[in-house]
Amino acid sequence: MSDEKPKTRRPANTAFKQQRLKAWQPLLTPKSVLPTLFILGVIFAPLGAFLLHTSNSVSELIIDYTSCATEAASAGKVSFSAPGVSNPNINLRWNFARSNAQGANANTGTCTLEFDLPTTFQAPVFIYYRLTNFYQNHRRYVRSFDASQLRGTSPPSTSIVSNCNPLGLYPTNSTLNPPPAADAVYYPCGLIADSMFNDTINNPVRVSGGSQTPYEFSPKNIAWPADKSKYGKLKDFDRNKHLPPPNWVARFGNGSGRYDTAPPLDEDERFHVWMRTAGLPNFRKLYGRNDKDNLQQGSYKLEIASNFEVNSFGGTKSVVISTVSFMGGKNPFLGYAYIVVGAVCIFLAVVFAARHLYSPRKLGDHTYLSWNHQPPPSTNQ
Repeated sequence: MSDEKPKTRRPANTAFKQQRLKAWQPLLTPKSVLPTLFILGVIFAPLGAFLLHTSNSVSELIIDYTSCATEAASAGKVSFSAPGVSNPNINLRWNFARSNAQGANANTGTCTLEFDLPTTFQAPVFIYYRLTNFYQNHRRYVRSFDASQLRGTSPPSTSIVSNCNPLGLYPTNSTLNPPPAADAVYYPCGLIADSMFNDTINNPVRVSGGSQTPYEFSPKNIAWPADKSKYGKLKDFDRNKHLPPPNWVARFGNGSGRYDTAPPLDEDERFHVWMRTAGLPNFRKLYGRNDKDNLQQGSYKLEIASNFEVNSFGGTKSVVISTVSFMGGKNPFLGYAYIVVGAVCIFLAVVFAARHLYSPRKLGDHTYLSWNHQPPPSTNQ
């Protein structure tokens, strides 16, 4: 006879393994459910109304200038909202001057927007650009950058190829004269950097009585501190080895296709903002801010150097001038969501209360529920 116990897969008879640990198992009775629904409704509905009111206190002007080169300005190209202004008269006008640069397409040039601001925007005032149908969340796009290169080092070619494909190494069949180095790379490499929004939005100018007063937006303090810490100055810049990406040539190439000096990526906060990719295809990104001066009511002129192509992917581009509340920019969705949840809770509470009063149901004795009984003691076979 062997003293060894037979092997078994039966769990040990303990409270943990037999799921007999103490737990709260609430009974959903009318006395507990109805007050809970009423309380949730009373809390959520006023909170949603407060959030909606806070969102509506934000003043915002949106101008879609996608078709500045091909169409006349219309009321559908502008959106305005501000507290106390019900029927704003923006009186949007624009004109377009095409660029004479070699290789520029028909939509490249200077778009001059003229509009009337019907009310004063209280500081701080922010200016954004807004893009639609631009999928920055595409997996291949999001992965196309090299973090060590952005920190200011020169990673090996294998790292550039694997991280920044298809815009890593500079093509060997380049027509640059003199030819670049054999191991030349794009700086910065990758799809995100190459597709950076490159329209130049100048400061709006208030036109009043023959005088012109610019309202200055600063590109400082528009990126998160955590984002700014990811970038550094390139330590071993070589203009024959570090070449601008295709869409950066017009801005930095100076006609030679090369940098004269390394672009200051560590100081360019608009670049930092762009490199933080958006999760949705329609998004806006901060372009500048003014924390001190109010944007006064009046007539304004705003010049935009239009270079960013959106027609190829069926998108639009807009300029947004906005104030903020303590909750941030204008976003009524959260307020509506709270109001809907509160209204649903109150509606269900009324329906359940009417059902309970019309046809009450006697509750059984909960002591007979299965989990209130101790299991029979185990017996050893």
